[in-house]
Amino acid sequence: MEEKSKHSARDLFFSFLRLGFAAFGGPAIIAYIRELSVEKKGWLSSNEFADGISLCQTIPGATAMQVAAYVGLKARGILGALSSFIGFGSPSFFFILGLTILYAKSRSLPTFSSLFAGLKVVVVALVANAFFSLLRSYLKERKDIIPAVFAFLLFFFGINPFLTIILSGIMGIIIYQGKNRKESPHFTPHRLPKAKGGLKPGFILTFLFLLGISLLLLIDEELASLSLIMAKIDLFAMGGGYTSVPLMLNEVVGKKHLLDGATFMDGIALGQVTPGPIVITATFVGYLLYGLAGALVGTVSVFSPSFIILITIAPYFERLKRSLLFRRMMRGVLASFIGLLLFAVVKFASFIPWDIPRVILLSGALVALLLKVDILLVVVLGTAVSFFILNP
Repeated sequence: MEEKSKHSARDLFFSFLRLGFAAFGGPAIIAYIRELSVEKKGWLSSNEFADGISLCQTIPGATAMQVAAYVGLKARGILGALSSFIGFGSPSFFFILGLTILYAKSRSLPTFSSLFAGLKVVVVALVANAFFSLLRSYLKERKDIIPAVFAFLLFFFGINPFLTIILSGIMGIIIYQGKNRKESPHFTPHRLPKAKGGLKPGFILTFLFLLGISLLLLIDEELASLSLIMAKIDLFAMGGGYTSVPLMLNEVVGKKHLLDGATFMDGIALGQVTPGPIVITATFVGYLLYGLAGALVGTVSVFSPSFIILITIAPYFERLKRSLLFRRMMRGVLASFIGLLLFAVVKFASFIPWDIPRVILLSGALVALLLKVDILLVVVLGTAVSFFILNP
């Protein structure tokens, strides 16, 4: 009876709900998820948790959210995955929803204009820091420059970023041939680890998600369109939450013209002063477009595809990661996000009327982030500085 309680969906939900309130700083929260799930609760072994991180860094979605879902999946199956995923993400949703409502009512006020004038500069620093982080993680040799530059140029000349990612994956298969020659490029049918989830629950969840979009089409086509946009962003955002930024920028600002660039940057900024992944900006976008219904639809849609992929792939990941074809493709895809994020930095910078105080603020924020100063502290200090030195 005690073991059942230890692994109950209720315990998973409330444990991750508490952790969700402290989920600032992006991937840094993963260390706390490990402490909770391995050391305190014993839901997973240390090796199982390490395997989960490997999986969640490979598939689309915000890594910390995916790790929370993986813990729940291993501990209590699909219900456990849903419980930990929803519990961990709920504080982020309610925080940014409240701030977005306040923003919608007050953004025209001089005080708010002054605050967000500085926050836009901090957003450029945040995305630039994410660019340097990806550069360190995925630029391992000269060949890695090719898909990065390729992606930047395609995005710069207006090629759809989703097509760019696909082409970069194909390029990775081609240019990384000859690596790891001793390994077989084929799937290995043995040593499949025991794991919950799989094709059947994946198909069921996919059917339910598509059914939801179909019902939205009957009720409100604009909400259905928002759902498809956010789902597509989530489906292609690999390598962590920040990789969703150039994709969302392209869809929301560039292609659909749903928001202007400055307003979208405000959403990115609000996403950084709340716990949870930066992709929660979908809540901000949805609310400004269609109110509470838009916030709910945008949030559910930007997390569902990656969650379904996790549930579906988890039992087969050992096989998948042994495929050289898959690994070459993923290497090309992840390198392409270096170029996509660089483009996002350039694009965001073009939305700002630069002057000496803004350049100083950008430099200070970027140096602090590169020195590993806490993101929340950088955002808060940047806001305070902008309030005193920048005009509305």
